[in-house]
Parts: sequence; structure tokens; C-alpha cells
Amino acid sequence: MKRSILLLSAFLLVASSGVMAQGRTLKKVLELKMPKTAGDDMCGTRGAGVCWNPITKKYYAAFAGNVGYPLGVFDATGKLLSDEDLTTLQDLRGIWYNPVTKKICGNTYNDGGWFSYKMDKSGIPVDAITDFPGMNQPDEQSVGAYNAAGKSVCFLNKGKIVFYGVNNATAMDNSLPIHFGRKKSDGPAEDENPDNENSDYNTNAIIYTGISNAEIGLLNVPERRIELYDIKLGFLQQKLKIPDEAMVESTFNFSYSNGIYWLFDMENRVWKGFK
Repeated sequence: MKRSILLLSAFLLVASSGVMAQGRTLKKVLELKMPKTAGDDMCGTRGAGVCWNPITKKYYAAFAGNVGYPLGVFDATGKLLSDEDLTTLQDLRGIWYNPVTKKICGNTYNDGGWFSYKMDKSGIPVDAITDFPGMNQPDEQSVGAYNAAGKSVCFLNKGKIVFYGVNNATAMDNSLPIHFGRKKSDGPAEDENPDNENSDYNTNAIIYTGISNAEIGLLNVPERRIELYDIKLGFLQQKLKIPDEAMVESTFNFSYSNGIYWLFDMENRVWKGFK
């Protein structure tokens, strides 16, 4: 009897380990339908990101690529609150909420700098103020992700994560090599080089989750999964399968806010949120 129980326990342990290795499948919980249609003038194509203001309970979703591309403000249920003619007001790439300043902020294309939005009483942007001008990011298409714990903005720079101080937009001394697809028990790959890009992954959009020991998220395009890495050593901690209905892109179109993983469907112009 004891032997049977031990065998059953061993089987369940192996089965459980197999499930953890494969990762769980995310489920859709929300959609944000962006303004305009594909045929409209200055409609935008690629999604820059989604951020959540926990004070006003609003989502801010933006296109990348032009100051005249749409910015959408949504309530917690996904209802569009802003007019269809609201634009990003900056050539935006990354967008985040700064809990210290209580402002919606972002980084722009190339050397356009970092900015923050000035809002009306309804929480709709009316102006974009450049707070830190200049090239405050690794390259022209970098998408910033806000790290509240580290008081920094994270960027993917080929095979590593680099950090810029949120109070001065200056590059910090530390960087984090990413061990793509490898757990700590695997160790680094023999040919690993943080100066090399991994084309299997979205090359400019990353996420910061705030999840302990799984803070950094990367999008594995051919495997259709989100991979979470620890911020101390850069090893793989979790795999999250992406449902078939979601679009997976090699640049932009990937974000995280309010505990939700966001993927942008360019054809239907919808940010789809998953948990």
C-alpha cells in the first residue's frame, strides 16, 4: 500500500513538473478598440503600448509612429472615453504611468526625449510636455517599460536589458544579460553574447510585470508565448502560452499594465488583454 502511494506521489510530481515546464495558457479578459479605421488618414498601424492610471481608473493606449496617430482613453470596462481625433501629441514609442508624479509618461522616437501628458479635468491629454530632451534610450525604436521598484525605465538592447533613471533619463551603470529560453539550472549558452540580437523574440518591446522573481517579460514569436525572467540574473522563470486568437508580432504590439498582458491586433485595430 505504501509503495503504491509513493509511486502515485512520484507520478503526480512528474506530471506537475511537466505542466509547469509547458506553462499555462492565457485567457482573454478585455479589449480596447482603437479609434479610426485602417482607411482613415493618420490612422496608425503598430501599437506602442497600454498603460493604466490606478487613480482615475483609466487605460491609455497609443499607436507608434507619428504625433498625429491616435491615442485612446478607456474606462476599466474598455469603453472609449476620448474623441476619435485625439492624437499621441508625440512621436511615441513607450508609454507608462509614474506613481510618484502621478502622470502618464513616455519615450519617443530617436532623440525626441521623454515626455509627460498634461490632462484636462476628465483625464484626457491636452498637451505633451518634453521633460528630458535627447537620446535617452538605446536606439531610435526603443520601447520603454517603467520599473517602479528600481526607479528606472527598462529597454531591450539586443541581448540585454538596460536601465535609465526615471528622475534624470540617464543610463545607469547596471545592465541585465538575458539568457533567452534558459533556466538557471541550464546556465548560460556557450555562444551567448549580450551584444547579439535574438530574432526569435520581439526585438524592441519588453514588459515589466513587478512579479517577484519574474519581473521582465519577453515575447517569443515562433513559440507564441510570453516568457518571464528574473531581474537579478536574467534566467527564464515562467512560460505563458498565447491563445490562437491573439496576434504575435516581431516589433511593438506588446505591453503590460494593470496585471494584464496586452497584444495588439493590427488588422482589427484592437488591443487584446490576457491573464
